[in-house]
Amino acid sequence: MTILLELFQQEKLIKESVLHMEVNMRESYDFSNGVKNPYLSKLKKQITIRIDAETIDYFKELSDETGIRYQQLINFFLMDCKKKHMKPNIDWAS
Repeated sequence: MTILLELFQQEKLIKESVLHMEVNMRESYDFSNGVKNPYLSKLKKQITIRIDAETIDYFKELSDETGIRYQQLINFFLMDCKKKHMKPNIDWAS
């Protein structure tokens, strides 16, 4: 779980630094020639997935302990699995 906390702390630091930046805003902006971000769809993708209630409860309890949203914890956990090339050990009962 330490990698999850590290990722969360990095994200939190980035958000805090952006909040403390002084920004001079114009009265209005012209976006008529704006271009959509081509990388936006690659950042996160919304899906529907069925997860056992026990698993959700586990991540919600972890969320209460850490202050990190449970959906974000699940995402961090899956990212960690991907980085470590972890594969599930499935032993089907006969």
